[in-house]
Amino acid sequence: MYTWDRTLTIARIDKPRLRRDYTRQRAHVAAYRRPAYLAVRLLLPPALVPHVIAATAFMHHTDNLLEEGEAASGTSAEEARVLWEKEVREALATGGSEHPVLRPLLHTVTLHPRLRGHVEEFLDGASLERDFAGFSDEADYQRYVDAYSLPAFMLIACLLLHPDADPAAARELCRAYIDGSQRLDFVNDLAEDLRDGRLNLPAEVLARYGVTRADLEHGRDIPGARRLLRALLEQARHDLLGSRGLPRLAPPGHRAFVRAAITLEVLTADAALDRGARLLHGSARPSVPALLRLLLREYGRRGR
Repeated sequence: MYTWDRTLTIARIDKPRLRRDYTRQRAHVAAYRRPAYLAVRLLLPPALVPHVIAATAFMHHTDNLLEEGEAASGTSAEEARVLWEKEVREALATGGSEHPVLRPLLHTVTLHPRLRGHVEEFLDGASLERDFAGFSDEADYQRYVDAYSLPAFMLIACLLLHPDADPAAARELCRAYIDGSQRLDFVNDLAEDLRDGRLNLPAEVLARYGVTRADLEHGRDIPGARRLLRALLEQARHDLLGSRGLPRLAPPGHRAFVRAAITLEVLTADAALDRGARLLHGSARPSVPALLRLLLREYGRRGR
């Protein structure tokens, strides 16, 4: 694995301020998704690493802003969100920005022009996340995946897949992955989300299992809650396994990382299934030995 400075140079990031911007984004991504960050550093070609990090950091910054708001002095949270969307679109139109999140993103767009359309599609679906008030049923959740989760994932996937990959096959496999990954996140982070006042499970599904929001908020280990969590996690795992053809659509140098990304989510689903109703009190994570085995195995395959 190359040093970070060498990685930036190989990725054609030469200007000092831009190198600082990418380095700042690297720190953010490493802090909130450590296993995924390690997989990026170990398994992707160094020329691509900073660009995947820049796209991921932009997505995460936007997602946080839409969920929580980041009001400037004298500006409401809602206004701050609208201003951010406007600032991103203006940056894409002009090719310039003074925002430290947008400067590296714009540079990545110049080297990977396909990313531009996915940024715009992601912003088009941002209002759905901004105005989120819960899901009434499974169909409501699926509309969210199509409008917001999938465009968010495509910010990264467009950098990983081969430019000549069949678009229909790529979309189908990417959608299977993000459907599973998003559902897994909603179940695994249930306790944290509820503490923030947000319930991401469809009301119709809760009713089917005889579970109320109060049951979940109070961490009640009741049979309906256990069945609910297991059913959702098994569905997430099924969808993730359905995306296993995705590495074949990536260039050879990217396949180890794509395989690892899918397997990492499956390991997380397995850990969540093992945790069961304890998810009502906190998230599950794969064991460190399991993560190390995954990374070492794929690193070896990448070398071969």
